[in-house]
Amino acid sequence: MTTGCKTTTIFLTILCGLLLTILGLAQDWPPLAWLLLAALLIALPAAAFKIATARRGPLPVDVEEHRTAPPVERREHHVTHVALPSRWDDYDFLFSATVRWYPLEAPSNDPVLNPAGLAVEAVLNRARAITEQREPGRPSLTQHELSGALSRMRPDPTGHLQVMAEDVTLVLREYDQERLNRLAEVRKDKAVWEHQRKYEQSKREYLSEDVLKDTGSAVVWWLAKNDDRIEKTVADLGLLAQLTSAANDTDVPERLRDFIPRPHDERPTFDLQEEPPVQPERQPTAADHFEAFLNTLDFTDGEIQRPMLAKQIADIIRTQDQHETAEDILRRFHPPASHTSNDGEPPTSPDDTTDNRPAA
Repeated sequence: MTTGCKTTTIFLTILCGLLLTILGLAQDWPPLAWLLLAALLIALPAAAFKIATARRGPLPVDVEEHRTAPPVERREHHVTHVALPSRWDDYDFLFSATVRWYPLEAPSNDPVLNPAGLAVEAVLNRARAITEQREPGRPSLTQHELSGALSRMRPDPTGHLQVMAEDVTLVLREYDQERLNRLAEVRKDKAVWEHQRKYEQSKREYLSEDVLKDTGSAVVWWLAKNDDRIEKTVADLGLLAQLTSAANDTDVPERLRDFIPRPHDERPTFDLQEEPPVQPERQPTAADHFEAFLNTLDFTDGEIQRPMLAKQIADIIRTQDQHETAEDILRRFHPPASHTSNDGEPPTSPDDTTDNRPAA
């Protein structure tokens, strides 16, 4: 600002000097006037500058606040997969981040330091104070918590740096994450099994201590289950008495033994006037299907094609290890040929005939 004031004063002095010089030449001033003009041109700028300097005070507060601060040197260092402890033993988090810092003013007699090492140590200590209190089951939630806690510049323990961290990531090792997933599934299955066990236990207690406590309780329960069907409940009275006695490991009371059905009462009886029960229909066999096939080809019984095809099909089936089916088809469609002649005597082969002609 002082340099600008000087420049303005000199510029105005020269301008005034030029105007007065032109005026003096036009009016033909005497030499004394010229000497006086020169003295004024030298004295007036000096006096004006001195007065302006005396009147100018310190800079206003708002100007001081807007003055540009000297640039701060910032540095950064990347750390990757640093193991940090969790609340559970042997389950470590893997921490990665970009560590940023800038140095603070320190006395000149301080020893030479490694600012990257100090910054990384400060960030890891701040991160460890959080991770060792968190369970490893939710690493993403802990990661966001670390991102917020490490996003503020804080001095390191030595007081030489201001340190923070960015781009924070926190994960578990792959096999640790798989193990935690299996443990979670086991806990869920166990919870389901516990609920089922309690349900079955409650049901047994309900049946043994309430429903089957005695025959009267069982009768009332059975009557409620059958929508007040009294006849059915009376018919099942013997069954309920047996069930109650078995549940309580006791004998059936004497007064209820007459209601127990006898074994012969449970046998089915058939009225002679009624038709006997229908036997289930026999499933068709391979021979039945083959007969339908022959009938489709119009190879009726007695034609020579039927046994020929039966023999060929049986040979093919026998190669597939279906010997019983093959024998069934042969018995039905290719019976063994008769070895007796029409008069009951076995036929003679031409080769078996004996030449009875007399020898020559």
